[in-house]
Amino acid sequence: MRLNNKVAFISGVATGMGRQAVLTFTREGARVIGCDINTAKGEETMDIVHRAGGDAIFFQADVGDEAQVASAVQRGVAHYGKLDVLYNNAGIGPPTDTIATELPLEIWEWVMRINATGTFLCSKHAIPHIIANGGGSVINISSTAGMKGGTAIPITAYGASKAAVMGLTKQLAAQYAKYKVRVNALCPGPIDTPILDPFLGDANVKHAFSVGLPLGRMGVPDDVVNLALYLASDESSFMTGAWILIDGGMTTV
Repeated sequence: MRLNNKVAFISGVATGMGRQAVLTFTREGARVIGCDINTAKGEETMDIVHRAGGDAIFFQADVGDEAQVASAVQRGVAHYGKLDVLYNNAGIGPPTDTIATELPLEIWEWVMRINATGTFLCSKHAIPHIIANGGGSVINISSTAGMKGGTAIPITAYGASKAAVMGLTKQLAAQYAKYKVRVNALCPGPIDTPILDPFLGDANVKHAFSVGLPLGRMGVPDDVVNLALYLASDESSFMTGAWILIDGGMTTV
């Protein structure tokens, strides 16, 4: 198993890519500390994992709240005794995001708080434990929206927050390489998860997110999680500071 004896902290485990990450990582031998603001769905993920024979625990936490993040990390490390991997998966993309001149400040601040500040806070509190364990891997979830603008869906706050994650990835990679902590960012294109449901009623958006892509389909959670699995494993020991596209060719056209 590729993650045998590793302990991973994964945020945003209630649905979508986060839920699939817990399932995949535990199947590959990891023990997982999961957190999410949605307690019912987070515990549902744990039930699925446990029925499949996986070893995981859940803590309710808002990743934008430093005290809650610190508590979840500390309690998880106390339970398993160490930390090897941080998977910053938690993120939001509300349909109330829009063009800059019409974007309410509270939506901007909400998106930045979860997507950018949440990634920072989880990194701030998890990395010392990874260092104490002799090194490991931090996996951040950014997006193609952090690399390019778009008009199919005007997502000002989301795009800016994901660009911030890309910049944070480079800073962390440079700062902690000497401690054998690798930090990389995955940049997915459209992935078929609940975050996109509010947008797929628009035929133009649905076309752009599926047949409009060079590979002719939307991505699925496994497309992202399988690459995260590589980054979490020792197979990626010479990778740090990378931005890795998983976008069905979206950025080639």
